[in-house]
Amino acid sequence: MDKIIVTGGAGYIGSHVVKMLGKMGYDVLTIDNLSKGHKEAVLYGKLAVVDLSNKMEVEKIIKFFKPDIVMHFAGFIEVAESVLNPAKYYENNVLNTFNLLDILVKNNVNKFIFSSSAAVYGNPQEVPIKETCPTNPINPYGYSKLFIEKMLQDFDYAYGLKYVSLRYFNAAGADPEGQIGESHNPETHLIPLVLKAAKGEIEKVKIFGTDYPTTDGTCIRDYIHVCDLTEVHILALKYLFDTNQSAIFNCGYGYGYSVKEVISKAKKVTGIDFPVEETHRREGDPPILVADSTKLKKEFNWAPKFDDLEYIIKTAWNWEMNRKF
Repeated sequence: MDKIIVTGGAGYIGSHVVKMLGKMGYDVLTIDNLSKGHKEAVLYGKLAVVDLSNKMEVEKIIKFFKPDIVMHFAGFIEVAESVLNPAKYYENNVLNTFNLLDILVKNNVNKFIFSSSAAVYGNPQEVPIKETCPTNPINPYGYSKLFIEKMLQDFDYAYGLKYVSLRYFNAAGADPEGQIGESHNPETHLIPLVLKAAKGEIEKVKIFGTDYPTTDGTCIRDYIHVCDLTEVHILALKYLFDTNQSAIFNCGYGYGYSVKEVISKAKKVTGIDFPVEETHRREGDPPILVADSTKLKKEFNWAPKFDDLEYIIKTAWNWEMNRKF
């Protein structure tokens, strides 16, 4: 088990995983169309600039490289855009994942790690959220992730494709060495937006809703440092080869921070009192999204190393101040 293909490995989370795999000595090949990713973020292995819709080219790569496992990060992630343009999400996230799975089965690649999302839960019925909680997405992005999980279940039953689906909560922070970090265009995530306001790149930070049933009226989210999330992928890889069993895991710390708490901590870390505007709620924002990560900790014997909001923001701020792309 030493040859790994990473789709979307030029993106935020994928590039951190590629770096760790490379440092551990794995033979890594990244497939990315660079529509959202950055070639400069791929620090190890080779990069094939290919779109997953190009089945002929993707199959050539699979046949040539002969991976032991595929880690699948490629996909669009903007919730608001998915509501306005669902076809884009069903085509890229769902159809292109089907293309990939179809190729893997035909070429006897039978292990797969999927980058899923807490968006599959929609408005949760209980918090913290367990993997057994009902899945009821409230936007096309969430549905696209859930459809892929259903495909994986069916491909496991019919073709023996074993998978681990990792349902991320809020990935945040950056590589402590400052080589890679979060670089989306447009940027929609809270922590990088807050830091861009501190830098003066944007005029202000908007708080969407201050009347939620939380301690300070703003939404609460479970932020997991990208390097802890990276380690989870390595453990998922080992789990698949050790057990040959498919599984789904929530990826979070089990507690959250409000929007106001994140802003306050960012002002402390940066030493900058940037402008903040309170405005109306956005449609589809649940008050609290926090993972129950008991299953992950038990099955993987996982203990997070970076579960500290100040550290998360410090690594993200270091990246923002010295970013390379």
